[in-house]
Amino acid sequence: MKLRRILTGLLAAALMLCGCSVNSSDPDLSGDVSGASLPKQLPPGELVCYSFSAGKADAHLIYDSEFAILIDCGEKGFGKEITEFLEAHDIRTIDMLIISHFDKDHVGGAAKVIKSNEVRNVFQPAYAKQNDETENYRRQLAEKGISPNIVRERQTVRIGSAELTFYPPMKEIYAEDQSNNSSLMVSVRYGSKSMLFTGDAEDLRLSEFISTEKAAFDVLKVPYHGHFQMMLSSFLKAVDPQIAVITCSDSEPEDDQVIKMLSELGCVTYLTRKAPVMIRCDGSSVTASYVS
Repeated sequence: MKLRRILTGLLAAALMLCGCSVNSSDPDLSGDVSGASLPKQLPPGELVCYSFSAGKADAHLIYDSEFAILIDCGEKGFGKEITEFLEAHDIRTIDMLIISHFDKDHVGGAAKVIKSNEVRNVFQPAYAKQNDETENYRRQLAEKGISPNIVRERQTVRIGSAELTFYPPMKEIYAEDQSNNSSLMVSVRYGSKSMLFTGDAEDLRLSEFISTEKAAFDVLKVPYHGHFQMMLSSFLKAVDPQIAVITCSDSEPEDDQVIKMLSELGCVTYLTRKAPVMIRCDGSSVTASYVS
């Protein structure tokens, strides 16, 4: 496994040097976006994670034939696009809505999602930043009679064939970057494969995680939109992903140094500024592609 990742990294580096690209099922970092199409109907035992192209914002829909989980909702106005996607793919219920933290590029579209869809359970961190988007979110929860689950301790829950583990911030107050460092991180395990979603966790949260959790993950949603951080190299080595997804935009792109770190680990990286990203998992294998 390690040898394969090293060889993958060397191939990606060589292709970048020669200015070539590979096909979309295993793209290099130069940005080949000829993508696949989302399946109209998932076979039993297969899960999809669809990372929306939402600018410099997070919105990830994880679903199989039994359930749907939404992690973050992009900025204000993006809830309409999420709702249209759900309707187009005949997803009638959001079994879990997870808000990683309360910056506007994560909670902004949540009020529209809650208003327009059946949402059964909501999970959020304890620290709630005060802004218009958070107030709209709270108002819609109240109108729908939904009491959010405030995650204060590490916990694991099962839904269908998936197992979710929530990793809440270990402090109530952070001296630096309070909102980002309060990000609720969550992993999704499906069979033998796993994905880790990190919100906008910055150095203090990344340090917490690697000091308490000793696990690798097949797929990583890179923290904080691919911005460089001092602890990021240690974090990436600890979680050791094969596939990385960075939520970014042309106006606020990923940092080159972060791409280099991932490439050196033999990790294939996908950028939502190029196109939406689809992860498919059958419990024993995981693949990624851009979506056309």
